[in-house]
Parts: sequence; C-alpha cells; structure tokens
Amino acid sequence: MTAIFTGSFDPFTIGHYDIVSRALPLFSRIVIGVGVNERKQYMQSAEQRCATIASIYADEPKIEVKSYSDLTVDFARREGAIYIMKGVRSVKDFEYEREQADINRQLSGIDTILLYSDPRYSSISSSMVRELIHFGQDVSRYLPQLLK
Repeated sequence: MTAIFTGSFDPFTIGHYDIVSRALPLFSRIVIGVGVNERKQYMQSAEQRCATIASIYADEPKIEVKSYSDLTVDFARREGAIYIMKGVRSVKDFEYEREQADINRQLSGIDTILLYSDPRYSSISSSMVRELIHFGQDVSRYLPQLLK
C-alpha cells in the first residue's frame, strides 16, 4: 500500500521527519513528493531538496523521494498511491488540509490521511526555519540530524 507525503520541504524539518517516521508502519511504500511551484521562490532547488531528504532515508527501502510540479492527485496516480498523507500542526493547518482533501477526493477518489504533529514540533515550520536562517540563527535543533 503506497502513500505520498507532499510539501515544498524547504527545508525538511524534524516535524516532517516525525510524521514520516510515525507513518512508516502504516504503509509498504511512502513517496515523499517535493513540490515545485513556479510561483514560489525556494531557498534550495528541487534537486537539492530531494537529495537532502533522500540522504536522510538512504537506509529505508520503503521510502522514495521525487519532485513533481503538477497536481498532487496526478502525482499520486503516477505513483500508484492509495492515500495522500499530510501532517497537521494546528486548527489553521487542519482547515486548509481538510479543504485540500475534499478537492483531491472529488478529483481522484484518493483519500487523505492526517497525522497530528507531536506537540514538541507543532511550532516548527519550514517558513519559520527559513526566517531564522535569513537572520543567521542556528537552526540545527529544527532539522533532522543529517541536515545539520
């Protein structure tokens, strides 16, 4: 059973890592989809983000990392995914992900599974980490070990 876990992952944080770790027992295959949106400006290229995430999971055969630039449901179909997996940190995240899940299901019939963030990581976001990097702060505590 395949699931996709998608996001821009710019950068991939310990919150993302925690969601993937907790989802591993649920699926036989997880494809981490690094989204590319031409309207967004990224700190790292899609290739760099994919390579970094792939290095974190180099010893985990159930995980693949790929970039995509089309609709998430189209990516899910190409990967043979039965589920889209997302992490939720707050009520704001929940509302956004619920709306996305509704549309994705209408378009494709693919369900979304929401995993709630560990409270220790609920305030960590990629945008917060990028902001800290911009101001020269040490962000190592917010990134998986191999990213440090």
